Amino acid sequence: MKIKDLDKYTNAEKILLAEELWESVSKEKLELSDAMKQELDRRISLVEEDKTEFYTWEDVKNTLKKSRNA
Repeated sequence: MKIKDLDKYTNAEKILLAEELWESVSKEKLELSDAMKQELDRRISLVEEDKTEFYTWEDVKNTLKKSRNA
């Protein structure tokens, strides 16, 4: 989907539009399957038990660049 004439809006207007779009989506009840709920619970447990590593966006980009060049 492409929004026509998006360039005619200021950055502030674009941010307001993005906020309105997010509000309209976030109010809907999103349904999760049991498998999705179990996976989310598993991941939360790993974080709470300090068994998860976190990476910065820079780390991820560098790793991708290295693997592309290999």
